[in-house]
Amino acid sequence: MNKPLPPASTSELMTRVNDIAGLTLGEIAASYAFNTPENLLREKGWIGQLIEYVLGATAASKPEPDFEHLGIELKTLPISYSGKPLETTYVSITPLTNLHGVTWQNSVVKKKLSHVLWLPILSERDLAPTDRIIGNGFLWQPSTLQEAQLKKDWEELTEMIALGNIEQINGHFGQVLQLRPKAANSKALTQAIGPNGKEIMTLPRGYYLKTEFTRQILAEQFGAG
Repeated sequence: MNKPLPPASTSELMTRVNDIAGLTLGEIAASYAFNTPENLLREKGWIGQLIEYVLGATAASKPEPDFEHLGIELKTLPISYSGKPLETTYVSITPLTNLHGVTWQNSVVKKKLSHVLWLPILSERDLAPTDRIIGNGFLWQPSTLQEAQLKKDWEELTEMIALGNIEQINGHFGQVLQLRPKAANSKALTQAIGPNGKEIMTLPRGYYLKTEFTRQILAEQFGAG
């Protein structure tokens, strides 16, 4: 098959999502002659890249929602046999310098999470990547409470970065949003604000949604506990 064009509308996007529900990743990869790795150790982004390709996402690595013209972000969500999220969900890299004027309203995190297409994928460890099964995708927008939680965590973490406390932040900070190192290796350092405002070199950091937050999103959608 030829590479799919970007969906012209939200309804066209959801038609594509419904068309792949119940299929394995191997089945849709074969349909599009998409390269398939034996394992995901060196190809951690393969699942997301495959789904983006099949659904016609356009943003690639830009700080914009994956379907830019629709304002919709795509998030694949690995789930267990019982329907629980298996890992945290990556949102975006965070700036560690030049934070003057950055607010929740103009943040990349808010932009990415304002309208999300969640695509659960059965991804238990005993399933080969090609045998993992695509679930029922759905659109989600944060409730007033959920956005308030996200905003609170983002503001607190951003303040810590701005005050030079980046090295004190770990995955325990934040109620629903956490900040963790996001780098290919330990040598991939970037500039950050250090103690007393002095510049330091540290690992890039990324925002992730905690699994309890995504579990609640799934429970609201599917009525699971």
